Amino acid sequence: MFNARLQAELDELEEKGLRRVLRGLDGAQDRVVGIGGKAYINFCSNNYLGLAADVRLRDAAAASLQQSGFGAGASRLVCGTLSEHQKLEERLAVFKGAERCVLFNCGYMANVGIIASLFGRGDLILSDRLNHASIIDGIVLSRADFRRYPHCDMAGLERLLREAGGKYRTIAVITESVFSMDGDLAPLDQIVRMTKQHGAVLMVDEAHAAGVFGAGGRGAVEHFGCGSDVAIQMGTLSKAFGSFGAYVCGSTRLIEYVMNRARSFIYTTALPPSVAAASLKALEIIEAEPGRREALWRNATEMRRRLKEAGFDTLRSVSPIIPVVVGDEKRATTFSAKLFEQGLLVTAIRPPTVPANTARLRVTVTASHTPDDLECLLRRMKTVGEELCLI
Repeated sequence: MFNARLQAELDELEEKGLRRVLRGLDGAQDRVVGIGGKAYINFCSNNYLGLAADVRLRDAAAASLQQSGFGAGASRLVCGTLSEHQKLEERLAVFKGAERCVLFNCGYMANVGIIASLFGRGDLILSDRLNHASIIDGIVLSRADFRRYPHCDMAGLERLLREAGGKYRTIAVITESVFSMDGDLAPLDQIVRMTKQHGAVLMVDEAHAAGVFGAGGRGAVEHFGCGSDVAIQMGTLSKAFGSFGAYVCGSTRLIEYVMNRARSFIYTTALPPSVAAASLKALEIIEAEPGRREALWRNATEMRRRLKEAGFDTLRSVSPIIPVVVGDEKRATTFSAKLFEQGLLVTAIRPPTVPANTARLRVTVTASHTPDDLECLLRRMKTVGEELCLI
């Protein structure tokens, strides 16, 4: 009976165009990837600066393997803190302009652990409606009261802040800076002003902004010049950094508290030190090679402009994440499949990742893409878009 129920639900997902499958890559995550012995230009990776296959990250990881072995062997608070972890935390704190930093094993574990440890009953959390699932799950685990404000709607946020005044121990506002499926940017300058006015705590998820936004690649908080007003800065090392893991930066008191209360930090084995060493090398490259970021922005700006000119709906994207809204789930998967047949990897994003009837292709450009890559994608997207009556 149990297996029959599972199969019936899988069949229903298939019928609705919502069933997902794993697609394995033959080699490294890069501008061009191998799948089943064929080459595809990759337009759906978060490898924004092209560092995932950079030989310098591999060399740093290899050197760490020789010195520190592979596994950390224990949780951080037992005996799993190695020099690579400490060096990376120290450098990330300086990079983000914070007093302290602590690593988590991934972005999901970071958001769940940070939120559930810092807030609870008697607190109120105000969350952007399009925040990542990890933020929502962290809020649910915290057991704090929870309200969503309409996406990037500052009037809606201010109304909720006014209504909550004096009723809670702590009021927190949590937002992504760059939204992972829409590619737009939260107005952090306005959010900072409101949280300061109402005495609320602000947490910003910089997963898709770190390494990309800001003059020094320090994220959207640098872009808006408001880092000192953001109490909790979370970010990941698996996107622009080309590595793996996550972090939270803030005051020394905040980091000490999270280390002592976050279950997803306390009860898990530490990241392999070689992963931390690769992340540290990526940070050095991001600081030393601004040309990578400049190439990324040239490509993103050109791709966004030309997709709009072709008539595609790219929402309010201002980042290297460029959604091409299709609407219907099956039509989105058909669009993706037709591009795949022509050597282009662009995954269809469907509910529950995005709201119903907003299925889309999530085009991501990187610093590594060439002008010919962009031209190829644009030409073939126009052809398929016309076939599907999208443009």
